[in-house]
Amino acid sequence: MSLVLDPTAQDLLFREARTANTFTDEPVTDEQVQAIYDLVKYGPTAFNQSPLRITLVRSPEARERLVRHLAEGNQAKTSAAPLVAILSADNEFHEELPTLFPHFPAAKDVFYSERPAREGAAALNAALQAAYFIIGVRAAGLAAGPMTGFDFAGVRKEFLDDDHTPLMIVNIGRPGEDAWFPRSPRLELDQVVTTV
Repeated sequence: MSLVLDPTAQDLLFREARTANTFTDEPVTDEQVQAIYDLVKYGPTAFNQSPLRITLVRSPEARERLVRHLAEGNQAKTSAAPLVAILSADNEFHEELPTLFPHFPAAKDVFYSERPAREGAAALNAALQAAYFIIGVRAAGLAAGPMTGFDFAGVRKEFLDDDHTPLMIVNIGRPGEDAWFPRSPRLELDQVVTTV
């Protein structure tokens, strides 16, 4: 059985896409960011909680503040990327549930009145949304360079607050020269699926 999605789109989103390590200096526009968000906001999350929050790092001053919290191997590529996004989980996402889940507005208090429950749900569902975000960047014809090699506490203190947990940093732009490392191996279906 073949997939419904056009093979060219399959390649763009998955088979040919990889983490970019260099970028051109072509800017990423606000219109591109809007188009990416307008697509990925439809990805499913539990109770439609949508806890992902995106902090766009554009100014040279903010970039400098961010780079000092990155692992040494990530600093140059983040310094050169046209746009950098800090993706975080909003641990107070439940405040939006009456709007986002209107057929059961009490979900806010029934399931998420305790902070530990919110933190677990926010981490899982924002991670789902982060994956959608990367696919959306690719759908816009751009390259994404997601990274977790950074000082999480430092980034949180510098850019967020105690209600937001950083998940990853994503460099965004057109791929530059030698942008790709060789494709790493993947597991086969029989290595990951168990039928019971």
